[in-house]
Amino acid sequence: MGLFIEAAVAVLMALTLGYCVILNRRLAHLHADREALKLMVGDLVTATNLANQAIKELKATAVEADMTLSSRLEEAERFGIELANHVNAGAAMMQRIVRLTNVARQHPVLATPSQAAEQADRMDGKQPNKVRAALEQLTTRVSNRGVAA
Repeated sequence: MGLFIEAAVAVLMALTLGYCVILNRRLAHLHADREALKLMVGDLVTATNLANQAIKELKATAVEADMTLSSRLEEAERFGIELANHVNAGAAMMQRIVRLTNVARQHPVLATPSQAAEQADRMDGKQPNKVRAALEQLTTRVSNRGVAA
């Protein structure tokens, strides 16, 4: 019986030794995988840092583009308002010219453009303005050319 117990203990010790060898191999593989995992984590951290830097640069570019676009939009709005003012002034000038032309056609007695401007101003209930002054200057220049010739 003693021999049987010692044989059983020897078999159990052989099994324990075999199991320890298997565990040792697994631990060696685990340590090798641990090193690979460390390298992988290092690469992941590097990639994350690069991505964060790229995101910061993209944000800065987006802010710069937004500021540029905002300034251009403001400038375009100013030009639009200025253009609308010029169009309105041009339309008013055209209406004034039409009224002057109508007065000149209706009253052929008015010899000079300044007289037509005064008549148009009276019809509109306005005081003589820059248009009348411009017409007077035009009349003066035309008469001066006739004198010079």
